[in-house]
Amino acid sequence: MNWRQRLGAFIGGFDAGQHHRRLRGFQATRAHVNALIAASGPDITARARWLVRNNGYAVNAIESWAANTVGDGIKPISKLADAARKEELQRLWLAWTDEADAEGLTDFYGLQRRAAREVFLAGEVFVRIRPRRVEDGLTVPLQLQMLPSEMLPLHETGVARNGNAIRQGIEFDQIGRRVAYHFLRRHPGDSTDPGLSGEIVRVPASEVIHVIDPVEGGQLRGVSKLAPAIVKLFLLDQYDDAELDRKKVAAMYAMFVTSPAPENPLAALDDEEMPTGVEISPGQIVRLDPGEDVTVGQPADSGATYEPFQYRTLLQISAALGIPYPYLANDMVKGNFSNSRLALIEFRRRVSAWQHSVMVYQLCRPVYARWLDLAVLSGALPLPGYEAERPRILAADWLPTKWDWVDPLKDANAEIAQIEAGLKSRTQAIAERGYDAEQVDREIAAERTRERALGLDFRQPGSPAQGVQAVSSAEDNAKTEDPDLEDRPTTAAEEG
Repeated sequence: MNWRQRLGAFIGGFDAGQHHRRLRGFQATRAHVNALIAASGPDITARARWLVRNNGYAVNAIESWAANTVGDGIKPISKLADAARKEELQRLWLAWTDEADAEGLTDFYGLQRRAAREVFLAGEVFVRIRPRRVEDGLTVPLQLQMLPSEMLPLHETGVARNGNAIRQGIEFDQIGRRVAYHFLRRHPGDSTDPGLSGEIVRVPASEVIHVIDPVEGGQLRGVSKLAPAIVKLFLLDQYDDAELDRKKVAAMYAMFVTSPAPENPLAALDDEEMPTGVEISPGQIVRLDPGEDVTVGQPADSGATYEPFQYRTLLQISAALGIPYPYLANDMVKGNFSNSRLALIEFRRRVSAWQHSVMVYQLCRPVYARWLDLAVLSGALPLPGYEAERPRILAADWLPTKWDWVDPLKDANAEIAQIEAGLKSRTQAIAERGYDAEQVDREIAAERTRERALGLDFRQPGSPAQGVQAVSSAEDNAKTEDPDLEDRPTTAAEEG
């Protein structure tokens, strides 16, 4: 025990800092997270990928995370005041999103979803900005290439030729700014592409977007969100597999036949004397030799503790991953409506914070800025005075996919009450659903014009949009105003 520990034991105060018997085996490392990731990062990522490929709970957790954080996509709505220019910009952006993926497998919003999965799985992902030639025929000469965490080797540490420091594959200048990334040309684990294996290429930081959700100050590389749950997921999977295999083996033995001991128990049995299984069928009569007895197999049950043990273990895994238990296990029976709603609200608050602090800030905004620069430079989007007004033109609201309501009627009524009381605006309410208020208003105005031209009004009672409840309410109100209507006979037209 060093002098600091002896002083702490003498002064007392914090039990967590003592070294008495109960905490003698609790020797926490003082290494920085960068050193821990350098030592264990590759193994953590490899195990996380293995679990996502083989464990149902792990894959369910990562798909739930991607669906809730990105969904159909986090989409920009320009703040340009000129409606015509804004519509032209939005139309060009939408056309480019289909061409954004350099691999041609998905659109820009699909890349967002893949990025969310990778950050959950490996703790980080890299997106390389690939400017293209105008003659390539793209709407805007720009594409994005997604690179997994393994493409930037953690062991790449040293001093560059220009004197800059290289730490875990990232090159820093003299004042600590990221100036370049030293990527492998080929994935180190892809044996199907052996060419250029091990070669490293230096890519300027201006052409790379590093999406990461750091957990500590000064952290350079990411760590999987699965890390706190990897051990429990793996051991629980082994336990389930052993339990299932035990039940399968026990179920194979339906009954056992006990025969008298042989005269010479050490003598080897001939093939004809070897015991064989007895196949039975419904209503079958089995004759036994003298001295033989039949015992029906009774395999041991899993016991009353199996289900509670599974549930508690999955709750720990759920807490470690930050995924609600119903989303992790697809078990909607355990919680009631109120508990499920509370868990959903807390989960959505976490997701919303991650959307804006990680996905929007690190990925969406830089891509949008580079896209708009190239759109103007290539002539695809004429914006006079763009250089002088660039910050104002770049302003945009990024709208995530709308949340589905738990109780649509109550939530809608509550939101209408907030709007009527002036606690929120229609623009805010519409934006929370992932739509542009100006676009929605234009669509509503166009529908009203079309309804008037066709002689329709879906806001009146009895229309398809109002439903049976509105019709009944209108009839009750009419009867209240004119009591004679209750006794008036119904006409054939009204019955139809």
